[in-house]
Amino acid sequence: MHSFSQSAERILSLDMCSDWMLAKHVDRSRVIALSPFIHQYPVKWIGKRWPVHDSRLETILALKPDLVIVGEFNAWMLRERLSKLGIGVVVLPLPKTLSEIIAYEKEFLSAVGLPESLAHTALPASKNIQRKKLLLLGANGIGTGRGTLENDVLYHAGWDNYLQDKGYLSLDLEQLVLEKPDAILWAAPRSAALANQFAEHPVLKTILRSEQWLQSNYWQWQCPGPWTWQLVGKLNQWKD
Repeated sequence: MHSFSQSAERILSLDMCSDWMLAKHVDRSRVIALSPFIHQYPVKWIGKRWPVHDSRLETILALKPDLVIVGEFNAWMLRERLSKLGIGVVVLPLPKTLSEIIAYEKEFLSAVGLPESLAHTALPASKNIQRKKLLLLGANGIGTGRGTLENDVLYHAGWDNYLQDKGYLSLDLEQLVLEKPDAILWAAPRSAALANQFAEHPVLKTILRSEQWLQSNYWQWQCPGPWTWQLVGKLNQWKD
């Protein structure tokens, strides 16, 4: 429990994932500014009504926050300066599994003085079932392998990851043809950019039927949070 959480009425975020958690859970009147990432990577459900800072130390100090939220890999120097100046800074760990998302949500809620009961409380059941193989395909022909949060999402939704290796991997088109997945989930921004041409290759369209191509909101994969559980539910429905 953070000793300053209950009285935090001027809250500020330093990164995108913290922006989203504040927008999801905290009353607008308590949030003095979100990070500039909210404009660089907008999502419709947040909208444009939130104030935004420019990440400059002077600007943030002028806003007089009593609580700053930031992810563990972001704004190292800025958050250290703020902490040394006596401003409460909460650094949220980046979850790598669904169980860690539960702890992540509870830590955030505790930090902003909200009940931990608002967090998701249990993992979906992982049954011994015959699992279909799903390829999570991103931009530039990159697939998501094991040892990732995304892999944990697939597993708890009842799928097996098509990729056996760990991390984020460059895909081989010939290998996909020789050993095709049961389904492909296209998880990248909708764009005509070159980065998305791999997924549009005619060969991929021939090895799977149209109903074997799944698509979700790209933003739901970008940050952990309540929306991750929605992904698990949707993927589970698609499995059948």
